[in-house]
Amino acid sequence: MKNTVRTLHLVCLNLTLLILSSCAQEQKGTLLEVKNTYEVLDSDTKDSIIVKAAHVVPTKNQYNALKNEFIAFIHFGPNTFTRMEWGNGFEDPKIFDLKNLDTDQWCKAMKNANMKMVIITVKHHDGFVLWQSRYTKHGIMSSPFKDGKGDVLKELSASCQKYGLKLGVYLSPADLYQIENKEGLYGNLSKYTDRVIPRPLEGRPFKNKKTFTFNVDDYNEYFLNQLFELLTEYGPIHEVWFDGAHPKRKGGQKYNYLAWKELISTLAPEAVIFGKQDIRWCGNEAGATRDTEWNIIPYKTNPHEMNRFADIMEQDIGSRKKLIDAKYLHYQQAETNTSIREGWFYRDDTHQKVRSADDVFDMYERSVGGNTTFLLNIPPNREGKFSPEDVQVLNEVGQRINNTYTTNLFADASGSKNVLDGNTNTYLLLGSDKKEVIIETKAPITINRLIIQEAITTHSERIEKHAVDAWINNTWKEVVAATNVGYKRILRFPETTSNKFRIRVLDSRLSPAISNITAHYYKTRPPQLSISRNIEGVINIEPKKHDFGWKPHGEDVSGNLNSDYEIRYTTDGSIPNKTSKLFKVGIKGLSTEIKAIAIDKDQMGSAASKTFGILKRDWNVLNTDSHQNKNEENHAIDENPNTYWQSKANGKIHYINIDLGKAYTIKEFAYTPQTQHANGMIEKGIVKVSSNGKTWKKWEDFEFGNLINDPTTRKHTFQTPVTTQYIRIESKVIAGNKQTASIAELDFFE
Repeated sequence: MKNTVRTLHLVCLNLTLLILSSCAQEQKGTLLEVKNTYEVLDSDTKDSIIVKAAHVVPTKNQYNALKNEFIAFIHFGPNTFTRMEWGNGFEDPKIFDLKNLDTDQWCKAMKNANMKMVIITVKHHDGFVLWQSRYTKHGIMSSPFKDGKGDVLKELSASCQKYGLKLGVYLSPADLYQIENKEGLYGNLSKYTDRVIPRPLEGRPFKNKKTFTFNVDDYNEYFLNQLFELLTEYGPIHEVWFDGAHPKRKGGQKYNYLAWKELISTLAPEAVIFGKQDIRWCGNEAGATRDTEWNIIPYKTNPHEMNRFADIMEQDIGSRKKLIDAKYLHYQQAETNTSIREGWFYRDDTHQKVRSADDVFDMYERSVGGNTTFLLNIPPNREGKFSPEDVQVLNEVGQRINNTYTTNLFADASGSKNVLDGNTNTYLLLGSDKKEVIIETKAPITINRLIIQEAITTHSERIEKHAVDAWINNTWKEVVAATNVGYKRILRFPETTSNKFRIRVLDSRLSPAISNITAHYYKTRPPQLSISRNIEGVINIEPKKHDFGWKPHGEDVSGNLNSDYEIRYTTDGSIPNKTSKLFKVGIKGLSTEIKAIAIDKDQMGSAASKTFGILKRDWNVLNTDSHQNKNEENHAIDENPNTYWQSKANGKIHYINIDLGKAYTIKEFAYTPQTQHANGMIEKGIVKVSSNGKTWKKWEDFEFGNLINDPTTRKHTFQTPVTTQYIRIESKVIAGNKQTASIAELDFFE
């Protein structure tokens, strides 16, 4: 009996010591060693998996990439001159008829916007290269630019050094030139043999004498040789960007990414790799962000040994529910990428719309302040420069960032020194009982932005839910709440005045470590506007409701708008001002361009514009090939982009025939795809016309690229205007190889 009691006593003592030890370790914030990747074992419980997740941290390179925050994309090449989104590999290099190049102008504009790095498409899917490669003639060396002696990457590298910007390269694994060219290497069924990289060529030796031996085929050897050039001859490379797009495949070609990875990590030790283990795609190309963006990602296989990475597009990617099914837990941050213009490449300064500073600044706050990096594309024009409107937007965004975030209104506040010292290497480890931070200022301050950062390099991402309170009328009042934090969370809320604030962690994975808290004030601007028209032709102008759910500036995040602003508009193409027509109620009977602006006292918002086509009141759908359920044909012409026509997957040609009510001379048409799902977006099609609505003749082909990732309205301008009352849109290719066609809205312009 005594032995039994003694045994039970020892067991209880050991259990108590284990619990006390765990609690002590928890207070230090480290139950386990921190790693970039943790394997989940069969013996792991749900709780132990979450403990492991709370110890997954970014690599040094990943953390430095996060600190870049706002970076630039440059899409430049033959598509700039052909006005296409995707080339086909058949382009004559002479089409790249660049007379001037001003990379200093690019870098100055990017620097003014507070960008830290630029990534340029040195080879897009068409296979045309923008540097003096030894291994192909399909590129700038065969173009008229500087008599074939030009090198866009070399000039950009010099400009980056001048303006203090980091440099990254986008090298497309897909290569249509190598696919379509008779001597092309892509998918040529060559044998895998040991190849020395770089392959030496007479007359152009490398200064870097490092060599590699890889067992690869012809195309992988070609790709590795080009990577070697890029990583050794253009200064430090900080990011290598791999696109997952495959416009066309051939010969079962496979990519040996593990060889690419070894080459990159050796030659560019500071570089992160996009589309692979370091950085993932955000899941869209429109600037949409998740409310909760975890960078602790569950994988079924070890991401450090994977050759291919699938796109992660779900809304929930890192919750506890997702983590418990993992075999590996891995830190992999997202880049939120979009373009300042409609499309990735420059087309023109008249029809190709440019995002406003309101849009770009909003995306900056949501992405950088949502635990991701903001990657904004600015496509140079055919003069080798950023267009003036793009530069104006970049300058304005930079000013807003500086005006809002340069001044920290908690600079002289009292509270935990480790969260107020501006040093992200220090932190406050919150206890397991009361997870809160109270900050007090000497006098009341008015704020509407608050930044919180976790010590992610030492304690991972742990906060799952948090709230901010202000001391108002002798009581705490909650002003904003959100979910995770990670690298950085920017909280936006209505103007709040107080001298005492409290940050509460409501849920977390173990004890969170907060490294930085700052307070800021953004001077609210008049709202960005949206212009719409109903089926009767009545035009309405109101604060913009964004397609992807983000809130426009000028809109109070509690849902109330400043009622003091007024709306002024023009119909002659000029920018509205204080003396322009005052908008009060709907404008009727206009088929023209409307420009509008909101004005609050002396402050003017960004101008909105909308060009309306032929009034649809008298239109009629003659017939279609089919329709699904409630997605009937009339939805394609009802002036409501939230409804749409969708055909059946019946194996037939999909079409819609429309009677415009009378004959018009049409110069172009617009296609608005539905955005409820990715099924039915018309990538290629035919416009046909008729004199009687029964027999049809082809007028012109049209093509729209990248619809699934960027489902925005696209326009096609006819080479020759057509006069007709009856018009037909017929699909040839549906994006993603889908089998049905859909149209949210069709517009035709005189």
